Amino acid sequence: MRKKFNYFFMIISLILISNGFAQTTTAAPKPDFPPSYYDIVALFLIAIIIIGFITIVYFEGRKVVVNDERVLQKQPSAFAKFRRAITKTTPVETENELLLNHDYDGIRELDSQIPPWFLWLFYLTIAFAVFYMLDYHVFNSSPLQDEEYQMQVKQAEAERTALVKSGAFLNEESVTLLTDPAAVDAGKQIFEANCVACHAADGGGLVGPNLTDDYWIHGGGIKNIFKTIKYGVTAKGMISWQSQLNPKQIQDVASYIISIHGTKPANPKQPEGTIWKESDSTMVVSK
Repeated sequence: MRKKFNYFFMIISLILISNGFAQTTTAAPKPDFPPSYYDIVALFLIAIIIIGFITIVYFEGRKVVVNDERVLQKQPSAFAKFRRAITKTTPVETENELLLNHDYDGIRELDSQIPPWFLWLFYLTIAFAVFYMLDYHVFNSSPLQDEEYQMQVKQAEAERTALVKSGAFLNEESVTLLTDPAAVDAGKQIFEANCVACHAADGGGLVGPNLTDDYWIHGGGIKNIFKTIKYGVTAKGMISWQSQLNPKQIQDVASYIISIHGTKPANPKQPEGTIWKESDSTMVVSK
């Protein structure tokens, strides 16, 4: 029964460890910083420690009771032979051959060999050090820490520039009026594709208000128009456009709306709201 329990415990532990590695290596959203492989190495070392602990527990359970004393079985398993090969441990029965003449308060010293696995690990660190020196300092195949940092800074600057161009940092507080013909023309195209059904092609107003006069229901100026387009006016049937237009597109169309102020639409709708003065253009009207 104990043997079956040990097998079951080992299998469950290995499954949990494999699941942990699977969660570490599965595809995940790209982080804002380069991934660190130290976590994976730490998990690998923890897995080795857990497996070693399970092995000790398992082989402790393979003891039998003889004359009220627990002794090891005489026939070692294949794993025990492998463990002895990589550790060069001496059986308890022959430990007397390794005794030295040193005696410290009744404690006898054994002339044991250094475990081969420890020597392999030591040789591996030497080989890695040589490879590291050649790779980073001789052939310059991989960037040093300072060079890698500068590369990451340049990449971050490029990503930030791309975000600025897309308007990711724009909101109703930071938006500014665009007068560039290309931006105004882009806003006109967005207006003609999405806004003419309610405001008419010339901005004179249909279901929605006239956008060419001095009267504004929710405030004029680039900040208030940006906010109205972004969040919409659901009570009056205007949807929120922030899910369909990015901030830069909202800025373009808001700038176009301001550019048609004072024009003469063919069939202007009666004024709605209150007169908005240009001196109030820096204010944002709260709903």
